[in-house]
Amino acid sequence: MLNIRKKASSSSIGAAGVFVLSLTAGFMLTGTNMAGTASFADISLAGALDLPASAAVLTGSIVRSIIERNVGKNIVKIAAMIIIVIAKMFFEPKNEPKLCGITTAVSVFISGAAVSAIIGEVLYKLLFYAFYGALAGFTSYSGAVIIMGLKRQLVLDLSSASGCAYAIVYTIIIASLCSIKTPVINIGIIFGVTVTLFAAYYYRHIGGVLCGALTTCGAFIASTSCGMSVVLLPAAGLLTGYLYKVRSWITAVFFGGLCFMLTVLTGITQNSIYSMLDIISGALIFAAVSPAYSDKWVMTSMDCTAALPELLGSRMNFLADSIETVRKESGKISEMLSRNTSRDNEIGSNSSTVCSNCFRRHICWKSDYDRTMRGFRSLSRQSEITKESFPYELDECLHKDELSEVFEKSAQEKATAKLLEMRFADSQRLLHEQIKIMEEIIETAGERIDVRYSEPISKVIRDKLRKFDFSPKNVIAYYNSQNRLLVELYFAYSDAPESFTRICDLISDELRIPLDSAEPVHSGKELRIRLYERPEYSIEVYGASMCAENSKENGDTSMVFSDGTGISYVILSDGMGSGKNAAIESRLVVRMFRKLISSGVNYSSAIKLINSIMVTKSRDEAFATLDAVRIDLDKCGLTVIKSGASATLIRHRGSVMKISSPTFPIGIYEQSDTFSKSYDFEEGDIIIMFSDGIDEAEYLFIKELLLSGSELKHIVDEICAKAEVFNQTARSDDVTVIGVKVTKS
Repeated sequence: MLNIRKKASSSSIGAAGVFVLSLTAGFMLTGTNMAGTASFADISLAGALDLPASAAVLTGSIVRSIIERNVGKNIVKIAAMIIIVIAKMFFEPKNEPKLCGITTAVSVFISGAAVSAIIGEVLYKLLFYAFYGALAGFTSYSGAVIIMGLKRQLVLDLSSASGCAYAIVYTIIIASLCSIKTPVINIGIIFGVTVTLFAAYYYRHIGGVLCGALTTCGAFIASTSCGMSVVLLPAAGLLTGYLYKVRSWITAVFFGGLCFMLTVLTGITQNSIYSMLDIISGALIFAAVSPAYSDKWVMTSMDCTAALPELLGSRMNFLADSIETVRKESGKISEMLSRNTSRDNEIGSNSSTVCSNCFRRHICWKSDYDRTMRGFRSLSRQSEITKESFPYELDECLHKDELSEVFEKSAQEKATAKLLEMRFADSQRLLHEQIKIMEEIIETAGERIDVRYSEPISKVIRDKLRKFDFSPKNVIAYYNSQNRLLVELYFAYSDAPESFTRICDLISDELRIPLDSAEPVHSGKELRIRLYERPEYSIEVYGASMCAENSKENGDTSMVFSDGTGISYVILSDGMGSGKNAAIESRLVVRMFRKLISSGVNYSSAIKLINSIMVTKSRDEAFATLDAVRIDLDKCGLTVIKSGASATLIRHRGSVMKISSPTFPIGIYEQSDTFSKSYDFEEGDIIIMFSDGIDEAEYLFIKELLLSGSELKHIVDEICAKAEVFNQTARSDDVTVIGVKVTKS
């Protein structure tokens, strides 16, 4: 109930803030002009916003008209906004950009036609109001596109078609602000200069010339004299854009000096002096505000195109190193199983051993060669040689016992070689399986990543670290799909820093953003440190375990880790049997799973690779279960992953769900047998994982505990404590219980 009240209070505050801002905007824009006529900015704003905000714009317009006693002069605009508000009462559920534009255009035309009919100027004014309404409607459509985009992404998306909408709205804003009468300074020019400087500094010459041109266009729409005062602003923005690597105050000074030189070249007038005051004011605002600027809220096409090559290149290299380390470990096993099993000629070898010192050798192998060869071939086909089965062709042989002995030994060697050939065939199949796994891993690593690269933040971090004698090979800062900042730092293994906490603190202080760090990951040649803003959710994990009877060590292994991108894993592995050997197997599975996941391998390919290594690990039978949950802490998404593991219980929205899968543990078959499925999950839900030491008879008791709403620690301790009571078998097993609960960060 407390959370609901907090959300309701936050929503009310936000709605009140939007209403006040809309009211203020309606009040300010009502008195503005464009091209010698009243500005339609307030009408377009009312058309683009939803019903409450639209009513606020209307209220602000009426209040100012009453204060300035020009209600009659603004009657067309007020009437148009009244029609818009009435229309939104009926079409509010369908508040789409096209509908907003059409409603605004039609409202302006109807109100203008009605007023013109009253004063007797219908034919003269109809064309004007049709054109005026079309402009207002198109601007309203553009504003609605921007508003809907902000609601969806919380980012100023200048990279797509919506960039045109931003250009239109920005031009109208500049034109409206330039017409506001203030002593000495011009608010519109100051705002335009500030935006142009930001664009030139952070988005180089393209941003500078584009925003400079739009500012000049807006100023000309306001008035010719206003436009002439900043006619050279695009040129100043273009040249300033080439100084994107210097400090912000140097950029501001250069821009101001450049504008002064251009003004001198074109001739100084009284208006030029006032325009220089506006330019200096805009430059001062830029210098003061630029340190607090963050491209977190702005997305351009430069972000999208620059992200993939650098980010994917570093990740692919790091991943290749990690896979090479794992491949070398499994390669040693493959070399042992793929020894050369070729045999020398059996008959020639045995005849050389037995007949070389016999005085009858020349008689047997020259005078009676065919008969002797038939006898030797008969011996080579026999697995066990007796007096009765001894070939009659060799009745005159003086070394029958020796021949029987060497051919029996050869038969044993042939059986062993055949077994080795079978094992070699198995190793070949495993090798092909591993190649498939590598293909899947590389293919996954090359998939499109939904991130936005931030070159300014990457540069700031690189400069900061170098200032404190840290030398990263690469620094990559980017925003994920939830607009959360992540930083990847790659160091050569020889230059790896001793304190990772120190690096995290330095970057957090420099960016003024609290960052956390994931556990560093080694690839063999490089070390990667990943820093990140905290996601919306976090997990609370509690575990309890006990050893089997007469066992000193628990054969179960569990681990909790995050890959640093907002994905957390909770893993539980149960080794074969109990005790030390089981612990070794389960520990191997868990550690390799974490290593591969942290290096960038997806969980499906990681399990396949671990399975192939477990199969070839030794001649002895060895396997372990894998039970894992994958939780997306940005979206609270849950994926359950199982290979031969016990059931998992989930409490979700007042009910308990049992998840089990008929899969085999890791290491039994050459091809892995994995179950994975996504489930609905939200804040406050609980996951219970346990090893096979928990008998199914206890499931009903666990369900009652989950529905009772007890604390996570109490639930886990009770399940573990009652394991022996519900287990009626004579043989006990290791018991491990893990509880996971999702909470707000």
